[in-house]
Amino acid sequence: MTAYQGRGVHGQTVATLGRRIVAGAFPEGAVLDLAALGRELDVSMTVLRESLRVLAAKGLVEARQKRGTVVRERRFWNLLDTDVTRWRAHAGETARLLRDLGELREMVEPEAAALAARRRTEADLAELDSALAAMADAVHGSAEAAADADLRWHRALLRATHNELVSALDSVVEPALSLRDALVHEAAVTDPVPSHAAVVDAVRRRDPAAAATAMRALLAEAAQDAEEITGDVAEHGVGTTAGDPASATARREREE
Repeated sequence: MTAYQGRGVHGQTVATLGRRIVAGAFPEGAVLDLAALGRELDVSMTVLRESLRVLAAKGLVEARQKRGTVVRERRFWNLLDTDVTRWRAHAGETARLLRDLGELREMVEPEAAALAARRRTEADLAELDSALAAMADAVHGSAEAAADADLRWHRALLRATHNELVSALDSVVEPALSLRDALVHEAAVTDPVPSHAAVVDAVRRRDPAAAATAMRALLAEAAQDAEEITGDVAEHGVGTTAGDPASATARREREE
């Protein structure tokens, strides 16, 4: 799911309550005191209820008859939601997010690369090449540009499988991958272009085994980068580094 696009009071209220819930300030099963929250946040009940509807769509809260608005158990949260992912990072779960993402990618992407090598078209190669060029241009650019280029490349690879279910997996990996990309870019770790180019080369040659092997090498490199990121986050703390997406979001919310 994409991030909630609310701005001003609505967006700030959604983010404030979402971060508190994910961080455990409002524990599972807690009944939210809407009147108290309205006074604390200095927002109307209309704004508060609309914000809670957004959080309900993300699985964080639900309205129960005779009880009010209740924080749901974590197992009901939409952990693939972009906002929930960002709030988890803000709450200190970056290491867990990157670990889970790495394991998921290991299960999916080598086989996807092999399938793409069997089925790719010239149009698929053109998009992979274009995304790779954008990735190269973004190496010394902004974190946002680097993340966009990387996501574009991974979407292109999944689409090159010509399997609709595999292609749809981009919505599964996108939220955490966006977080990882932003952190990796700021950490100035390994240049991602050569490893991605090796996958494209194998796909171009229609060599499924080589494509899978190249993808595993790419993922091994990503895992090493993740270890470095995790160590930096552990040392400095999420929200204190210039490139932390949670910190940037918080600054934007304060400015609105």
